[in-house]
Amino acid sequence: MRRVLILGSTGSIGTQALDVIRANPDRFEVVGLAAGSNRELVDAQAAEFGVREVALGAVDAEALVRSVEADVVLNGITGSVGLGPTLAALESGATLALANKESLIVGGSLVTSLAKPGQIVPVDSEHSAIAQCLTSGTHGEVRRLVLTASGGPFRGRTRAELASVTPQQALAHPTWDMGVVVTTNSSTLVNKGLEVIEAHLLFDIPFENIDVTVHPQSIVHSMVEFVDGSTIAQASPPDMRLPIALGLDWPHRVAGVGVPLDWTKASAWAFEPLDEEAFPAVALAKQVGTAGGTYPAVFNAANEQAVYAFHAGAIGYLDILDVVRAVVDEHESVRELTRESVLEAEVSARTRADQQIVRLGS
Repeated sequence: MRRVLILGSTGSIGTQALDVIRANPDRFEVVGLAAGSNRELVDAQAAEFGVREVALGAVDAEALVRSVEADVVLNGITGSVGLGPTLAALESGATLALANKESLIVGGSLVTSLAKPGQIVPVDSEHSAIAQCLTSGTHGEVRRLVLTASGGPFRGRTRAELASVTPQQALAHPTWDMGVVVTTNSSTLVNKGLEVIEAHLLFDIPFENIDVTVHPQSIVHSMVEFVDGSTIAQASPPDMRLPIALGLDWPHRVAGVGVPLDWTKASAWAFEPLDEEAFPAVALAKQVGTAGGTYPAVFNAANEQAVYAFHAGAIGYLDILDVVRAVVDEHESVRELTRESVLEAEVSARTRADQQIVRLGS
């Protein structure tokens, strides 16, 4: 029986994790729940699963991690506010099932230095796929990682054609149902850029050996190419319950958690090169990740501010990455990465992003 603490229990990841646990009561026990602000739903969840320890907000979520004994902490909080709970989970010795990619990206070595081998289990579908594929060889046998991207709603458009994109259009993702920031990030491919940084940190593979390919069907979730020329891919219908279940009980699989592909029916899968002129976010993320330090935190914070400004009508769609690039170019990273330096870099980046937004809107 695995004792599970779920952070972000009322969000998409959290509710699907509870679906997995509900279907496997002999395998998992919920020992704590934390939500952002939905008190009514988290109380209902606590009542259903017999949970006495409940928290609201990231600060209380971190305190909950430090006070509840758990075998697995699922961090499904959205945004870099998940850094504190991520650090607390690692310090507790529990397995960290990580869906909150931002905490790893902004925390960088602050997070990885705390983690014991195998303590972080990725829940993002792409990184779960890579983790599964990596069981086919040793680290030294890996030639490159290949992350797949759906391409978002604007796949195939030129940069000029993207200039007129509206907020409503940016939220029309072809595969996944996500929040405003993540859905917009998927359309600009900022999300894929963040995932490249995450892959580098999780698997210790150089940025030059991490590629992105566009796969509109979202069936192959990512691949690993080995030195002998073999490529191992993980394929399944797009359903987050599969990587969530693996995160809860890695490396063991939970029977019946997902629906397998139907190989008796004809289907076609496409793989296309990434158009870096129309979608420069991945290249910028690699630049930021290579620079390290507080640069990834600045990249993430500036992007969040720009996305909010876009949805408020203050800037255009292409201005999002222009704002992020301008803030990154101005930044000077600190020598020592600490929780405080990350927070300060984020605050500064948001201020500078707001200044750029005002300039663009004037």
